[in-house]
Amino acid sequence: MQYLLLVYVDDSMIEALPDGEYDRRMRHCLERADALQDEGTVLGFQQLEPAPTAKSVRRRAGKVTVVDGPFAETKEMLAGFNLVEADSLEDAIRMAEELPWAETGCIEVRAVRNVDAVRARVGAPRRPAAA
Repeated sequence: MQYLLLVYVDDSMIEALPDGEYDRRMRHCLERADALQDEGTVLGFQQLEPAPTAKSVRRRAGKVTVVDGPFAETKEMLAGFNLVEADSLEDAIRMAEELPWAETGCIEVRAVRNVDAVRARVGAPRRPAAA
């Protein structure tokens, strides 16, 4: 089963790290992600640009609003994700625990829904890929 490990960070905690510590953690993360990708456990990972560069889009009663930032009521902002293949929720949680960002934020573990099953249930067949 696939799980998405959403990485949240508290910028004030990142800024408080000793000199070089952020780079050490990032190097560890990238090396570990590369190794897990080679094993087929990590299916993809990305960092996001800082939260202030984000826009939040909402549509209510036909009216679209676009506001700056993620507009979350928290100090922790979404910073990136890891898409992993795990045998169980417990296995995915173990992977999340190994990320150093769990110390300066939060790793949200969520199962990825099987979109093909949803397509079948709602009668929305997959369209062929564009050539």
